[in-house]
Amino acid sequence: MIYTLTLNPSVDYIVSVDPFELGKTNRTTEEMKNPGGKGINVSRVLQNLHIESKALGFIGGFTGSFIETALKNENIATDFIEIDGDTRINVKLKTTTETEVNGKSPTITTSHIEHLMRKLNVLQKGDFLVLAGSVPDSLPASFYATLMEELEATGAYMIVDTSGEALSESIEANPFLIKPNENEVAEMFGCKNVTKEQAVDFGKQLIKKGVQNIIISMAGRGALFLNDEKVLFANVPKGKVRNSVGAGDSVVAGFIASYVQEKNVEEAFRNGIAAGSASAFSDGFCTKETIHELKQQIKIEIL
Repeated sequence: MIYTLTLNPSVDYIVSVDPFELGKTNRTTEEMKNPGGKGINVSRVLQNLHIESKALGFIGGFTGSFIETALKNENIATDFIEIDGDTRINVKLKTTTETEVNGKSPTITTSHIEHLMRKLNVLQKGDFLVLAGSVPDSLPASFYATLMEELEATGAYMIVDTSGEALSESIEANPFLIKPNENEVAEMFGCKNVTKEQAVDFGKQLIKKGVQNIIISMAGRGALFLNDEKVLFANVPKGKVRNSVGAGDSVVAGFIASYVQEKNVEEAFRNGIAAGSASAFSDGFCTKETIHELKQQIKIEIL
């Protein structure tokens, strides 16, 4: 079974305003409200690919109810924990310059964490647990690392897709896969920018620290895959970027969707890059058909 954990979900309110004038009343030309959060996005993409998952996390208030209802309408299984306060609303303003305003997270208490651990005790060898997104302010940045250490005996595959201190803390807990982008890798090693060669070197250092597999996305420059046996580079297929929301989450979902069936990291890497590109080139998330089309353009190079 595949489980996705979103500690910090949101209702994403996406609005288009053209033109946008600061200090004046503006009217939207388009708007959407979607259940948001990186783990939730992974579950939504997996559902598009006809693969079952269960979405876990913390929700509260009318916004939390919206998320649960929306996911159930998409036939995605959920097992959320109810907390006090409303799940945050993130506003994404699409105008000349795209701008985001992310809401404040509700407080997660010790009793909530204990409840979560009871739910995660069902994990078994061969299951996947995707730990995705930011860690709320009420929890320590080391939360993902602590969670992985406590669940190590289950034998489940642990996948981490986060950034900053939460990502750095998770490295030594031996995750099965992490998926930083080039900027997140640069931040981990105190750089502003990284070349492909530097990204390979940094990736190898992370493997030595305990990470089993790494995908480093480099936007239009392609993507890298590393483990202790190989280093691979994949080009990015051609297409017009229409949507940046969920592209990275689609890489994770695409990788899992392939790996659960074939246990082949190279093919899973190719599928992940195709999935991420397919979502970026779409108004929504990728589909099996769009992934299949784009995979034909992706060439894997052994470095």
